[in-house]
Amino acid sequence: MSPETAKAQETKTKLLEGALSVLTEQGIAKTSARTVAGAAGVNQALVFYHFGSVDELLAAACRYGAEKAVARYRDRLAEVTSLSELLAVGREIHEHERDGGHVALLGQVLAGAPTHAALGPATAAGLSLWITELERVLTRLLAGAPFGEFVDPAGLARVVAASFVGIELYEGVDEAGAHAALDALEHLGALVGALESLGPVAQRAVRHHLRRTGR
Repeated sequence: MSPETAKAQETKTKLLEGALSVLTEQGIAKTSARTVAGAAGVNQALVFYHFGSVDELLAAACRYGAEKAVARYRDRLAEVTSLSELLAVGREIHEHERDGGHVALLGQVLAGAPTHAALGPATAAGLSLWITELERVLTRLLAGAPFGEFVDPAGLARVVAASFVGIELYEGVDEAGAHAALDALEHLGALVGALESLGPVAQRAVRHHLRRTGR
């Protein structure tokens, strides 16, 4: 990589980080070329030079932030060995992301999507990164589960992702309610674990019942 290319990439990264910082700390209403450039420590003309518009910068920042977040937890998710553990890890991720301001960031991005056309697709793309990781884990776990044949990993990955997004936003208005929802998900995971621990005769009976009711 040439020095010029390296310098340009460094500036783009500063702008991406600056955009995420402003969104989190000041909100979508105060996010502009001037505030982002100020947070990045660069001339605001560089926003338009590298990204064309503030909206395109925000969209790129959403994707960049999601890629960094998923990369932080990829190894941890790869170590998960049960559905109940996956839910517990999800709670760990939620708490870590909340403490890092990323839950507030998600709220600002979703709030800005109706008026910033590029934010909606960028947010969806960021969520799809999480869904891909979840689907990979669920496919692996369900392959060895006694009831795996009755569950669609792709659909379940979207349910889990949507649930955690909803809980993250819900926490902003009812923290106790959000914690209760997370507790309920963990209890559900424990229930699944109990079903998986049934003996072979009981498992066959449950599978037979599910096949009959699923017709």
